[in-house]
Amino acid sequence: MTKELQIKENRISYQVTGQGKPVVLVHGFGEDGNIWKNQVVFLKDKFQFIIPDLPGSGQSAIGNGQWTMEKFAGILKEILDKENIDSSVMIGHSMGGYITLAFAEKYPERLSGFGLLHSSAYPDSEEKKATRRKGIDFINSNGAFAFLKTATPNLFSTQTRDEQPGLIDEMIAGLSNFSPAVLVNYYEAMMQRPDRTAVLSKAIVPLLFIMGKYDAAVPVEDSLQQSHLPENAYIHILRHSGHMGMFEEPGICNIALEKFLL
Repeated sequence: MTKELQIKENRISYQVTGQGKPVVLVHGFGEDGNIWKNQVVFLKDKFQFIIPDLPGSGQSAIGNGQWTMEKFAGILKEILDKENIDSSVMIGHSMGGYITLAFAEKYPERLSGFGLLHSSAYPDSEEKKATRRKGIDFINSNGAFAFLKTATPNLFSTQTRDEQPGLIDEMIAGLSNFSPAVLVNYYEAMMQRPDRTAVLSKAIVPLLFIMGKYDAAVPVEDSLQQSHLPENAYIHILRHSGHMGMFEEPGICNIALEKFLL
């Protein structure tokens, strides 16, 4: 079921589907809630999924002003409040993981567990910021779709690009509705986010880490370093994936999520 929530000037669209323990799935940069379709099909009979389109993505409009991970986290809290959900598990992919960490820092009492799927508690390095600034220049010069069309194949492992080119084409085909302003806003928000490794160290709830062996965006070495910080961590390495394990190895990814959520 598709629902909408008006938060000041922001119209937020989100899906509620399935039954059971509530689980929030938070998509990343250049994505919308449909990124989780493989997981929903597999797990909706066991869990209730709340899947937002972040402001500016999918069916959600973006309001005025600069977004931050903390503001995105506040949007998620508003959705959970509307749905009368006091406690949930939250899983974030990439930028969605940054938002999940901000939520865990601001509202730890609202989580019974959380997970980082190809994501990191580290802040952007200066090198990463420089790369994002180049991306912003490209977006401003060439448009949002041209940028996503160029960048998206690099999120997949070489094996996936060689063996499943149609998968990448399918994802690119769904990226035409982003505006340059939205992508720039997201990039700036990511560059500003702080180090949140302390959130991992202080967490008293179970944490899930799913990482890709060939992830160029969030290197597996960084993820492994962070996975030792929480007291209770579940770790899965997808051996054939880059940054998009929910598409590249959906079966293994789904099983890892199911075991963590049960």
